[in-house]
Amino acid sequence: MYKLIIRPILFLFDPEKVHYFTFSLIRFLSKIPGFPALFQSIYGINDPRLETEVFGLKFKNPVGLAAGFDKDAVLYKELSNFGFGFIEIGTLTPKGQAGNPKKRLFRLKEDQAIINRMGFNNGGVQEAVERLKKNTNVLIGGNIGKNKATPNDSAVDDYLICFDALYDYVDYFVVNVSSPNTPNLRELQEKEPLTQLLQTLQNKNSTKTKQKPILLKIAPDLTDTQLLDIIDIVKETKISGVIATNTTILREGLQSENKVETGGMSGKPLSKRSTEVIRFLSEKSNNAFPIIGVGGIHSPDDAIEKLEAGASLVQLYTGFIYEGPALVKAINKKILEKILN
Repeated sequence: MYKLIIRPILFLFDPEKVHYFTFSLIRFLSKIPGFPALFQSIYGINDPRLETEVFGLKFKNPVGLAAGFDKDAVLYKELSNFGFGFIEIGTLTPKGQAGNPKKRLFRLKEDQAIINRMGFNNGGVQEAVERLKKNTNVLIGGNIGKNKATPNDSAVDDYLICFDALYDYVDYFVVNVSSPNTPNLRELQEKEPLTQLLQTLQNKNSTKTKQKPILLKIAPDLTDTQLLDIIDIVKETKISGVIATNTTILREGLQSENKVETGGMSGKPLSKRSTEVIRFLSEKSNNAFPIIGVGGIHSPDDAIEKLEAGASLVQLYTGFIYEGPALVKAINKKILEKILN
């Protein structure tokens, strides 16, 4: 029903407006008695064989919602009813910021892709914290970044502010230095500044009673040499893992008119490259750290491909928009089939 009726209607309108409309609709329906349970029964699979433990956390299933969908942690509980094993909120910055000028979100329907240049629009970390205080049972990842106005040589301070604010309310952290939509942010992926940033966060982490997993989200556009640097950095700083990958700035082989828009592209065209990055990191590191695979997962087979390439968990974003919430259940069913076979 989603792909035949709901999606064609939603795709008639501006994608950012549709995003907020959909949030309002899900929130409204979730307040009606019985609807949360109905969503869980339709889209969820409660099977202990799907449970997996990664970087010390137990996930009820390996399919999560990627950062960027629920930036401000306003709908994590309701979204968890669609069968996700975990929800990643953010990217959050210390201060709220409007992001880049609109229009900044574009569908590439012929390519089953999205280009965004949102620019870390969010209400600030403290607003999210107030909402996360109400969480009872959703496993949450906190994706953190720097404010646009913060120069790179002071970026570590922004990440520390977010880390401290979110520490008691998220289960793991994601350091986002790979978004192409904040000027000069990707420069922080270079070996020296990235090592310094991650080591500083790890030093702060070590002062806590219980350390939280810290992950690094990387761009798909890194060279093999840069990916080898990432492996060295993970080993040196002893962070818990990597999320591969963020959006791409490349536009090879696209058909849609909107391919000319600047920003990061997600969706089906990213599938092959993100899997290549996962496999490279897994093989070259000898499976030294967990990887969360994200990028172009539009079918159960796409998810299995990521897992077989070396990912421990997967995340959806654009595939969730194009395929609908039934995709989550379909992936989990496919994983169960693999287990049984």
